[in-house]
Amino acid sequence: MASTSDRKDLLLEAGLALSSELSLPVILQRIVDLAAQLTDARYGALGVLGSSGDLTDFITTGLSKRERDAIGPLPKGRGILGVLIHDAVPLRLERIGADSRSIGFPANHPPMTTFLGAPVKALGRVFGNIYLTEKRDGKQFTQEDEDDLIVLATQAGVAIANATLYEEANQRERWLDALRQTTVAIMADEPIEAVLTLICRLAREMAEADLATLVTSSDHPGRLVVAAAEGAYDQRLRGLELPLEGSISGEVIKTGRPIVLENATGDSRSYQPMVQLGQMGPSIFAPLIVRGRPFGTVAVSGLVGAPPFPQSAVLLVETFAEQASIALDLSRLRRDAERVAILEDRERIAKDLHDGIIQSLFAVGMGLQGTAATVQGTETETRLEGAVNEIDRVIRDLRNYIFGLRPGILADRQLDQALRTLAREVSEQSDLKVIVDVDSVVAAELSPKATALLQLTREALSNVQRHADASECVLSLQRNRMHAVLSVRDNGRGFDPSAVQLGQGIANMRDRVKRLGGRVRVVTAPGKGTRLRVAIPL
Repeated sequence: MASTSDRKDLLLEAGLALSSELSLPVILQRIVDLAAQLTDARYGALGVLGSSGDLTDFITTGLSKRERDAIGPLPKGRGILGVLIHDAVPLRLERIGADSRSIGFPANHPPMTTFLGAPVKALGRVFGNIYLTEKRDGKQFTQEDEDDLIVLATQAGVAIANATLYEEANQRERWLDALRQTTVAIMADEPIEAVLTLICRLAREMAEADLATLVTSSDHPGRLVVAAAEGAYDQRLRGLELPLEGSISGEVIKTGRPIVLENATGDSRSYQPMVQLGQMGPSIFAPLIVRGRPFGTVAVSGLVGAPPFPQSAVLLVETFAEQASIALDLSRLRRDAERVAILEDRERIAKDLHDGIIQSLFAVGMGLQGTAATVQGTETETRLEGAVNEIDRVIRDLRNYIFGLRPGILADRQLDQALRTLAREVSEQSDLKVIVDVDSVVAAELSPKATALLQLTREALSNVQRHADASECVLSLQRNRMHAVLSVRDNGRGFDPSAVQLGQGIANMRDRVKRLGGRVRVVTAPGKGTRLRVAIPL
């Protein structure tokens, strides 16, 4: 048995040793080793408590790895271990089994009789408890052992507080560096795919996760897609579609609040094909939000069987979700700006063609017609009339080109007004009367698809002009239950669908409607006119 002087020297050395170390895992192991050495205990352990009061780690001394593995998983903090957890004061027992609060030991656990325990307090809370059993000389733990353990626990608390603050400072520095990297990538106008992958990688590293995914809305209604993934099984997950209804991401989008799961694979709310592919265990899902509207998620996950994430990781993932939201919104704004620039350029070209070249050609044609009148009945008149007809054809072609250059009427108008403007232009440029019947509420709901629908309508009206030989056409946009129905119906000559091969225009329209998730149908018969019906899900 060490003398009192030796024990005080050992306590002094222990304090110096603990204060010189900043690695928390190393400190925890040294604490339990020093406690066993100080009290001459055969076995020792340090149980680390989580925010919920449960044991999250259990560092031991006196047990080999084989003995530790044979005991099994972490203790649950019941019995004598739970006494210290719920009542953070020193505890000394002559016989563990004789205490009414004891619940025994698990299989393969070494026999233990005597017991000494004390709480370790750090940063104003109980960080964990030191547990000691079985003095090597076979005697009981003494009051002196208890007093020395209390001193060591106090020193341990200071060391843990220092190490925790040091880790927090390092974490904050890494966090700031990660935010700097994402900010630089966003502002450097890098491809959005590369930015999202970078955000996933940094989120995974900062949260010490195995996998990070970013899910956003898909091109298909009611569906989401994994736009980026980084870590374990990321190749399996990139591009995977999942439902808005019946997935954790969908629930986060609906509520706008993060969701933390202990095991995504075992949670009934999860979309199992995705979590099975990623072997996703503990997970944190945070919403992507732009202008108050959630539209996707960033998630970090550990593999099945990994320990749960600390509460601090939730704020971290939310921060990266904010970065991803900014990146996606900025990318959209840049695309819109590019589109507006293209539309403005097309408008300028169209105006120059109309006000310049067409007027010049028209003047030339008028001059040739006047010249033809002076040489009537000659070959020269015939040639001049042919030249005038050719100029008329060129003017018509130029007007068609101008018509195609001007989808820009959507740049500053809603779909309702855009369809009416389109109909008016068609009527002004031809003998076709276009009647418009548009439900403005339905048009507003279709605003994200406005450009595609306008191009579709433009193609349909162009077909009527060129092929239908019609005097009147009705352009309609109405609701039919859960669909918007766009209809273009003419009073032209119609045709036999079985006898006529539909052209490239109809093929283009079918392809465009398919990308919108809708259906297209052509109803016609000889002498009965033609109706194009497009149904788009709302």
